[in-house]
Amino acid sequence: MGIYEELQARGLIAQVTDEPRIRDLVNNGKAVFYIGFDPTADSLHVGHFMALCLMKRLQEAGNKPIALLGGGTGMIGDPSGKTDMRQMLTKEQIQHNIDCFKEQMSRFIDFSDGKALMVNNADWLLDLNYVELLREVGPHFTVNRMLAAECYKQRWEKGLTFIEFNYMIMQAYDFYKLYTEYGCNLELGGDDQWSNMLAGTELIRRKIGGDADAMTQVLLLNSEGKKMGKTVGGAVWLDPKKTSPYDFYQYWRNVADADVLKCLRMLTFLPLEQIDEMDQWEGSQLNTAKEILAFELTKLVHGEEEARKAQDSARALFGGGPSADTPTTTLTDEDLNDGAIDVITLFQKAGLIESRSDGRRAIQQGGLSADDAKIASFDQTFTKDQLAQGIMLRRGKKKYMNVLLG
Repeated sequence: MGIYEELQARGLIAQVTDEPRIRDLVNNGKAVFYIGFDPTADSLHVGHFMALCLMKRLQEAGNKPIALLGGGTGMIGDPSGKTDMRQMLTKEQIQHNIDCFKEQMSRFIDFSDGKALMVNNADWLLDLNYVELLREVGPHFTVNRMLAAECYKQRWEKGLTFIEFNYMIMQAYDFYKLYTEYGCNLELGGDDQWSNMLAGTELIRRKIGGDADAMTQVLLLNSEGKKMGKTVGGAVWLDPKKTSPYDFYQYWRNVADADVLKCLRMLTFLPLEQIDEMDQWEGSQLNTAKEILAFELTKLVHGEEEARKAQDSARALFGGGPSADTPTTTLTDEDLNDGAIDVITLFQKAGLIESRSDGRRAIQQGGLSADDAKIASFDQTFTKDQLAQGIMLRRGKKKYMNVLLG
């Protein structure tokens, strides 16, 4: 099985421009491919995860990745999939975010000895003269075709700004520059990027001449893995300072039963034969599959040691008690009143409730517990001796904190 066939079997490919051509490129290590990452935050997140894993797979098969950092397009903001205009970032914020991206990408992609490239489209976009750009690129785009693009439809009713309208042109120009400067022959992107990506191949064909299908290709990723991740809820970052390895592990441990095998195929590097054997798993076996998924992805992002610690902590916590790696809040004598602390203050200091009224509602709904005992009264207190031994607080099934007296 070639790498193209493996990508198909893992459910990663949604659509391509020329399947025989792309299969030949990637199976024979002839693809110089790129994926763009706009630096809209100071960390990559799970929405980028499938793209990074795909870049790693293709590189291991002998192809050359180009990680395109959107220092220029990030000044505009991609309207694709958005109902509102993105917040405008300063050049300083964008540069800081790019520096963070570079460090995180190196965990997935080998940039040594020219095996991969990392480039910034600010190097060519920010120096463009507006009138020259209109003359060079503008004649190759029609407004009618641009307005028909799916990436603009969601923004149409609320108002598509002129600055966002230029995004397709800028992304097309990126592919043109990468083709002429680095021999890039394949662009990869999510299913909301199809129109923007095709615009790049069209621009190259019009400016260079000849058969665009023979020069450049587009591979559309199946974004189901990204969508499945969003069903778990919450922002999950690849930076351990923003999302701890334990919380990252728990994010994947809590995927829906119906999604776990899809995530294993799309995101892990486990052999397909091993994953196929799990197809018949049911009941408690699905929890085992979720543990495998969470461990493999945490190992990929944070290393095997952190993945092992996160797994041990989860097993200890949900098996009845905290481990050494369980998140902990440490109190002091100053937090106590006459050697004790009331339950609502305790849960507030643990970060499990937002306010006293929130705490009262949670108690009324039976959502708070201490050492696996439901909190039934607003007046319950905990003594200094109890805190010295440690108390495991929980809110619902997924939020918890071990509290100790320091």
